[in-house]
Amino acid sequence: MLEIDRRHFLASAGAAFIASLAPGAREALAGAAAVYASAFQSRPGEFGVATLTENGEIVTREPLPVRGHGFACHGTRFVVFARRPGIYAVAFDRAGGAPVTFSTPPDRHFFGHGLFSPDGKLLYAAENAFESGDGMIGVYDSTDGYRRIAEFASAGIDPHDMTLLDDGRTLCVANGGILTHPDYGRAKLNLATMQPSIALISLSDGSLIEKHTLPPELSRLSLRHMARDASGRVWIGAQYEGSKSETPPLVAHVRPGDELALLDLPPEQWRMLRNYVGSVSADADGDRIAFTSPKGGAVLIVDANSAKRVATRTEAQVCGVAANGSGFVTSTESGKFGDAIHELAWDNHIAVLG
Repeated sequence: MLEIDRRHFLASAGAAFIASLAPGAREALAGAAAVYASAFQSRPGEFGVATLTENGEIVTREPLPVRGHGFACHGTRFVVFARRPGIYAVAFDRAGGAPVTFSTPPDRHFFGHGLFSPDGKLLYAAENAFESGDGMIGVYDSTDGYRRIAEFASAGIDPHDMTLLDDGRTLCVANGGILTHPDYGRAKLNLATMQPSIALISLSDGSLIEKHTLPPELSRLSLRHMARDASGRVWIGAQYEGSKSETPPLVAHVRPGDELALLDLPPEQWRMLRNYVGSVSADADGDRIAFTSPKGGAVLIVDANSAKRVATRTEAQVCGVAANGSGFVTSTESGKFGDAIHELAWDNHIAVLG
């Protein structure tokens, strides 16, 4: 399902990128099986984004104007989105050229995630129309300095992560359901009336194809991050805004045309995640899905075919997760990436670059 190939990265990056690297970085890249990107905060409090090998060796470091969060990747390019309620995103191109910083309109802010169209010409970004509270998907032209050219509704409040279905024409959006406004920072303004959902939206006209909601007793289960398995099923990780003493299911899955289903695990397994899934990733074959919890310091791995738990392991402050050749690479808020330790706080997500 997912090709992780250092040779592909090198071929797409081009000679200019390779020549720009320090000798140690070139050596690390030459021996790498895969290349990733992740946002970070340094000990002095500066924000940036790094590209790394699967062993955690840093290849490049670039500054960011604000804290970075999620990524969109296509070919030689990747975009880093600011963490909610940030208004900035920065586009990098390994083929050359200076980074491009772009922003939302004055009445919008990013929710931290987005993706490219299959041909790479358009960038779709999860946004908040904060005066009305409506979730929006902003559309940016990557061939024109990431100029914002359109938008359409996300069919809910608080759109967060999104993925493109196998048909290349249907966007699957996780609407977390939490109302926020930049005047109140990250305060959650509607916990009593939350309505999280999964929306399938046509990219051709922005129309709603399907919408999946949760039963009323799980209305505080904010649906946030997602990954697709080899069969095209979408897996969703949630964050519970209810009582800490409760152990609701934190993982859901859905196929187009089917009902949204919740993963069935005993309470002690959910308790390990402490009501919070911070990141979700499929492995390289799309047969296993990993769900991380920085609050619980745990990684849950699920077999995508049987919808059964494979393993749960502990790792303090773990959140970032992505596929590697043997399973998954993870990162932590305390500086661990793969097998390496850095004096950096890695942010929630890891992007696969090649």
